Amino acid sequence: MRAVWLTALLSLPLVAQAQSVQQAQQQSSELAAVAVASQQRIDQLDDATRGALETYRQANQQISQLGEYNSRMEQVVAQQQQELTSLQEQLGGIEHTQAEMRPLIRRMVESLEQFIAVDLPFLPEEREDRVARLQDLLVDPEVSIAELYRRVLEAYQIESDYGRTLEAWRGELVQGDDARVVEFLRVGRLMLFYQTLDGQEQGYWDSATRSWQPLPSGYRRTLDQGLAIARTEQMPVMLRLPLPAVSQEVTP
Repeated sequence: MRAVWLTALLSLPLVAQAQSVQQAQQQSSELAAVAVASQQRIDQLDDATRGALETYRQANQQISQLGEYNSRMEQVVAQQQQELTSLQEQLGGIEHTQAEMRPLIRRMVESLEQFIAVDLPFLPEEREDRVARLQDLLVDPEVSIAELYRRVLEAYQIESDYGRTLEAWRGELVQGDDARVVEFLRVGRLMLFYQTLDGQEQGYWDSATRSWQPLPSGYRRTLDQGLAIARTEQMPVMLRLPLPAVSQEVTP
């Protein structure tokens, strides 16, 4: 019995030590689990912190970009406002200009009418009708100033072109009570000639006396050539025709 009790007494510390070791191991495991959980929470917090920091940086970048965009938009708006102000001023100027343009255009039409009246008497009906149409446009409220001005310039251009062309046509020559059909030849704005259909009579318009004057018969061949050239029936050649400063007494 003594031996048994002694053995039991000797084994008590070992049991206590084993229990202590088990408790220590359990506590260590629990602490390790807590540490792992804590580390996981720390890692999660670290990831969340990095994500929040990246979001913050992106937000700051967007704020900076928006600031630059707003600054550019303010400049654009300011420039557009200046352009709008300028356009409003120009519109006011246009209205003032239009008020001044109509009397100017009217004077241009009147000058054109006077010019045609004292010019060589060629294509009288066509030229007078052109002026009459312009006068009708002057009193038409549906016609803009721009269109009216364009039409007047167009008429001036047509009259200007007459000075650089050679033209032939058949028409009526009126001298007093006598009217007959003749061939007309216009040389720019310098001279206007006529020749009867039988070629027996030639003449020219004398701007000084505002009348038709006869030409010597020696000009018949030259006028025939001029009429053919104007009608593109002959190649251009030099024509010996009288000019306003040349007397009709000169024989070619």
